[in-house]
Amino acid sequence: MCFIKNQITESVKVIQDIEHLEIDIKNVSKQIVNCIKNGKKIIIFGNGGSAADAQHIAAEFIGRFKEERSSFPAISLTTDTSVLTSLSNDYSNDIIFSRQCEGLVNLDDVVLGISTSGNSINVKKALAVSKSRGAITIGLLGNNGGAIKEITDFSLIVNSSITSKIQEAHRVIYHIICEIVENELRGFDKK
Repeated sequence: MCFIKNQITESVKVIQDIEHLEIDIKNVSKQIVNCIKNGKKIIIFGNGGSAADAQHIAAEFIGRFKEERSSFPAISLTTDTSVLTSLSNDYSNDIIFSRQCEGLVNLDDVVLGISTSGNSINVKKALAVSKSRGAITIGLLGNNGGAIKEITDFSLIVNSSITSKIQEAHRVIYHIICEIVENELRGFDKK
């Protein structure tokens, strides 16, 4: 029982520590609200568990979080296996997201890259390409933000080096963002 209690205690500590991100979370949420209001889209990506989180975030925006509302434009770049495998096979895993961003990212879109290490090469390259195309770039990161924090417009960094704990905190962060965005856009119809 001690192991389980310790795991829960560690998770609670990491999640409680994200309180220091309150202003950053509000700022990121504001960027996403403005993006949607201006008819732009949100593009999200990451590797492994972060790929699943990218899909989760896109689903919350496309479907709903808590409120019945119009769909918000969001795309996870981790869902098209034909694109992912062809790019990985024909080029390299390092460009699987940046190549997609070349074709999909437009001025003032919001691009959210997720990396628990803060150093995922393919996430970093995609954020750099997106920034060069005039997108607002956000890193949802761990491990002191790694190299990615240096190239994003906004970085939400979980203070941990334990991947599972970072992912747990990331879920709390993006659920808060989804709720803020939904509340801010209550009654907004993009038609």
